[in-house]
Amino acid sequence: MTKKHPTAALAAKAALAVTACAFVASPAHAHHPGGPGNSSGAGPINTISATSLAAGSGVVGVVLDHTFLDALSDQTLTTAVEAAYNQGEHAHIHSLDSLTALSLNIAYGITDDLTLALRLPHVSRKGIRAGHVHAGPPVEFEVHDEGSTSGVGDLSLLAQWRFLKGPSGFEAALLGGVKAPTGRTEEKNGDGEVLDAEFQPGSGSWDGMFGLALTRRVAAWSFDASFLYTLVTEGSQSTDLGDRVNYGLAVSYRIVGQEAGGHVHEGRAHVHPQGPSLDLVLELNGEWHDRQRSPGEVDENSGGNVLYVSPGVRLSLDRVTGFASIGVPVLTDLNGVQSEPDWRLVTGVSVGF
Repeated sequence: MTKKHPTAALAAKAALAVTACAFVASPAHAHHPGGPGNSSGAGPINTISATSLAAGSGVVGVVLDHTFLDALSDQTLTTAVEAAYNQGEHAHIHSLDSLTALSLNIAYGITDDLTLALRLPHVSRKGIRAGHVHAGPPVEFEVHDEGSTSGVGDLSLLAQWRFLKGPSGFEAALLGGVKAPTGRTEEKNGDGEVLDAEFQPGSGSWDGMFGLALTRRVAAWSFDASFLYTLVTEGSQSTDLGDRVNYGLAVSYRIVGQEAGGHVHEGRAHVHPQGPSLDLVLELNGEWHDRQRSPGEVDENSGGNVLYVSPGVRLSLDRVTGFASIGVPVLTDLNGVQSEPDWRLVTGVSVGF
């Protein structure tokens, strides 16, 4: 008789729901941070898996999500602002060097098919610069260094209900949740002026989330797909940062490791120690983002679509799992003039309980 090691299942799922909430928004071009999805055994890092945590088990972890962007030159900023001015328009042209979110993520299995995940990030933005018009006379076009911002971001709660678990290894889950306006919204530049809503750690809005996750497991392989729509409402500075869609496809393979086994002797179960497991992951992760809106105005230099190819690796031992993924944009289709993502790092560690 063989009995599964109780910590083996936790280790296999340690990177699962702890990072599910982090998928609600990636920092591709909206400058609002996101993070990885979930996995069980071999499974994705950025895409959300349909596999849920077992009832009564949980995971806590820390995730670092860093995106380095191609900063716009002073010439690009002033040229874009001047072109808009000559057409009688006021353009919001900004540049950003990097965006970093360090998140505390917690997940718990309510039932074998229902998992709740919570995420609270600390968000940092560096190298904020903006093009400005000085009416003069004479009219001048300048670039202002707005500095950096840092602070607690918005709290997210995501529920994952697995409504299908077939004998062939196919699983399907519905996703639903809410993002609460817990983040700071009054960060200022060096002149004491409050920065635009898109550069604040928090959005000031209540947002709803809904989506679908699919998983198919075959031996050491896992194939995953997910879709998550975030319905964004009006937040700080009467600004709607724009709805978004996160989507992903992933294939992963466990090259080292297996579930622990054991035997029963004199009525007592004896568990064989479990060694480390190593998974290789390859994903396509994307985000579409609608244009940003404020009263009477649509920001034409916001929104668009970014698609990353993201190779990654996960190492698990007993209850502890570490993972890392590097995202390289293969498709960047942004509206107007914006800083484009150069590369993205998602890494973290989680512990099952």
